[in-house]
Amino acid sequence: MEQTKNSRRLPGRREDGAATKQHILEAAGEVFAEKGVDGATGKEIAERAGTSSAAVNYYFGGIDGLYAEVLVEAHHRLMAYEFLKSVAEAPGSPKARLNLFIDRVVRTILEPTSSNWALRVLSREILHRSAAFPVLLEKEIRPKKRIITGFIGESLGVPPDHPAVSRCLLNIVAPFALLLVGSSKMVVQVVAPESCPARDGDIDALVEHFQRFVGGGLAAIAAEIGQEKAGAAGKTGS
Repeated sequence: MEQTKNSRRLPGRREDGAATKQHILEAAGEVFAEKGVDGATGKEIAERAGTSSAAVNYYFGGIDGLYAEVLVEAHHRLMAYEFLKSVAEAPGSPKARLNLFIDRVVRTILEPTSSNWALRVLSREILHRSAAFPVLLEKEIRPKKRIITGFIGESLGVPPDHPAVSRCLLNIVAPFALLLVGSSKMVVQVVAPESCPARDGDIDALVEHFQRFVGGGLAAIAAEIGQEKAGAAGKTGS
């Protein structure tokens, strides 16, 4: 009898706890993508996950905590910090690093397998910022931003905190945000129907276009900064 008592597992401490938590996360992602955080209920999420509302509370502390974790997971699936870090540490030019970033984010948004809940959850969050946004900002956006601004600063020949870097970052990420918000394929079909990525080759062409466009813009800004530095140096010398 004593052995039976000691072997009894507490709720939430089961060997399949990690799997249960993942089932809840996936089910919640689908519900939040369809209804938003305000329209979702713990009961519906639990039913889809094949578990109980008590499990939602146990693993995530309630619907708000669950949404924050779903939001973080969604951004991770869009662009993993580990991927960006590996790009930053790889040999190559700043332009090559930015091209890898652009390639990954465009394909993640536009490829056929991209019609998952993660992108739809992020789209809703962009349009209607929630109370969980500070969590997303701290855990995902800021760490990734530091890496990307490093690429941009190197390309421009200035420190990452230079005002031109933040302006260029805005120009780079804005088209991707538009694709997320407007349903990526719909935006392409309306704005540039001849470029609609119906085949892999079409996606390749769009990736290359984004890379050329960003590269050309950064080169122009870098030239302007160089001229400003030369002018300032001339004034100092005189």
